[in-house]
Amino acid sequence: MKEARIRTSPFLAASALALATAPAAAQTIKPGEPPLTAQTSSSGGPLDPVQKLVRFQSADLRIEVLPDSQSIKGVGTLRFAATAPIRTLVIDLDRNLPVSAIAIDGRPLKPGAWSNPEGRMTIQLGKTVRAGGTVTAAITYGGTPHVAVRAPWDGGFVWAKTPQGQPWVATAVQMEGCDLFWPCIDYPTYEPDFIDLHITVPKGLKAISNGVLKGTDTLADGRSTWNWHVTNPTLYGIALNVGPYEVISGDYKSRFGNTIPMFYWYLPGEERQAKGLFAEFAPTLDFFETMIGPYPFGDQKLGVVETPHKGMEHMTVNAYGNKYAKTPWGYDDLFQHEFAHEWFANQLTAGNWDDFWLHEGTGTYMQPLYAEWRGGKGDYTAMLLQERIGIRARSAIVTGKPQSAEDVYEDRNGRGGDIYTKGSWTLHTLRNLIGDKAFFDGLRLAIYGRTDPRPGNFKPLYRSTPEFIAFMEQTSGRKLQWFFDVYLYEAALPELLTEQTGDRLTLRWKAPGDRPFPMPVEVQLGDRLITLAMRDGSDTIDLPAGAHYVVDPWSKILKRSADIDAFQAWRAAQTSR
Repeated sequence: MKEARIRTSPFLAASALALATAPAAAQTIKPGEPPLTAQTSSSGGPLDPVQKLVRFQSADLRIEVLPDSQSIKGVGTLRFAATAPIRTLVIDLDRNLPVSAIAIDGRPLKPGAWSNPEGRMTIQLGKTVRAGGTVTAAITYGGTPHVAVRAPWDGGFVWAKTPQGQPWVATAVQMEGCDLFWPCIDYPTYEPDFIDLHITVPKGLKAISNGVLKGTDTLADGRSTWNWHVTNPTLYGIALNVGPYEVISGDYKSRFGNTIPMFYWYLPGEERQAKGLFAEFAPTLDFFETMIGPYPFGDQKLGVVETPHKGMEHMTVNAYGNKYAKTPWGYDDLFQHEFAHEWFANQLTAGNWDDFWLHEGTGTYMQPLYAEWRGGKGDYTAMLLQERIGIRARSAIVTGKPQSAEDVYEDRNGRGGDIYTKGSWTLHTLRNLIGDKAFFDGLRLAIYGRTDPRPGNFKPLYRSTPEFIAFMEQTSGRKLQWFFDVYLYEAALPELLTEQTGDRLTLRWKAPGDRPFPMPVEVQLGDRLITLAMRDGSDTIDLPAGAHYVVDPWSKILKRSADIDAFQAWRAAQTSR
C-alpha cells in the first residue's frame, strides 16, 4: 500500500512558503566538506557554564532540503527555561550554517548581538531572564551542511541518488551531534520535551522523520512540507530522510493492550523485498515486549526508512540500509539491532557518553537473545561465539569520567567495537551468574524505572553505569561491584588458570589488577556437570582416573582464551599482507 494515513494541513502552508528559494545550480560537495571545527565534531563534550543554567523545553524546526545545491535553509525556534538568572544563551550550531537573523521572544536582535566563531553560538539577550522564566529564540540559518565521509560512522548529510536517478537524502549525526543541521545544546541530557519538524522538499519527494505525521502541505510550485511531531526525542535521533518513497503500513496489537502503528518507507521497485522486511516487524516487536517490556513509543509509531547509509537508531524512524541481507538465523540483524535501540538509547539514554555501552552492549546482546527466542540455546551460543572473536580487550569500556562520543566510540582510543561485543558478553555472563529473573528485572528497572512497566506508566530515563550496577544488585540481592570492576573498568579479561596434580584439578582466577573475582565455574566430567563456587577465586575438584573434563563447557563466562588470541593474531597478520 502506498501513502497511508496522510492528512493535509493547509494552515501550515504559510510557514513552508517562508522557506521558499529559487532553484540553485546542481553541485557536488565532497565527503568531509565543508570541514568541521573541533567544537562541532565533538558531541557530548563539556557544557558551557551558561548552558548549565537552562533547561531545553521544546523546538520547532522548519527546514527546507535543497538536493540540487546540497544545501538547507532553516528556522529553529527553541524554548528554554532558566534555572538561574541569565542574560545570554549559548547554543551549538555548525558555523557552516550561517545565522542570518535571531529573534528573542519575538523581538529581532541586531546582527552584532550574536557570534559563532567555532560552532558554539553566544546570543546576547538584551535583557535578564529570571530564574523560573522562559525565553524563546527563533534562529534563521542555512547553507551547506557537512557531508558525511562514511555514514553513519562519520556524521553529516548523505546526498545520494536512487537507482532511477532521483534525489535520496539522509542525515546521521550520532558522533558529531544535533548541531550538524539544527541549533541545539549538544549534550545527551539536554533533550527537549517535544520537537515539531516541518520539512520542505522538491516536487515528487517525501520527507520522513520522527514521531507522528500531522499532515502534508502542497505548495503552489509543487513542493511539499511534511509536518511531524515527536515527543521525548533523543538529540542525535532527529533525522531527515528525503526520497521518492513508497510505504507499507499496518497495526500491531500489543500484548499490553495498545495498538502500535507500523511503517516501512522504501524505494520504488523493491515491493517484494520490502514486504519481506516488514513481515519481521511484528515478531521482533513481540520478542522485545515479551522479554523486555512495552515498546516505549507506541503512541507515536514503529517506523523504518530505507537510507543510502547502513543504519542508525533514529527514534521511531530507524534508518535501514542493509540491502535486505540475510543471516543464518532467519532475520535481518541490522533491523533488529537498530530497533533494539528504541529501548537501549531512546528510552534508556546514557547520561554521559562514557556509559555508551548501555546503548551498544545491551543492543548487541539482544541479537543472540533473539536467536535463542527463535531457535533455542544452540543458536544463542553460536551467535555469541561469533561476537567473542571480535573482543580485543585493549582498554576499559567505562572510565568513570565524562567523555565525548568520539572519545568512546573511535577505534583509535581502544574501545571501538568492545562497547558492542564486550558489553554483550558482559551481560551474557551476568545473566548466567544471577539468573533470568534477576537479570531481566534489573534491565526493566534500568529501562523503565520499574519492574512492571505498562504503556503510560513510564517516561524516558537517563542512566549511568553505577545506576545500572545498583539495579542489578537490587534485583539479585547480591554484591556485584567486583563483577563490573573487572568487566567494565578494566581492559584485560580475567584468566582462568588450571593445574592438575594427580587426581586433583585446581582452578584459579587471575583478574586484571589482582582484583577479587569469585566467579563460579562449571566443569563437565563425563555426563556430570559440577559447579565450583570459587569463593576466594579458586577451587579444586577430584578427577576419576583417566577422566576427560571440560571447563565452562557452555561458554557462560567471558574470559581470556589463548585460542582466540592466536586466531586474532593470525587474522591481523593476514590483513596486513
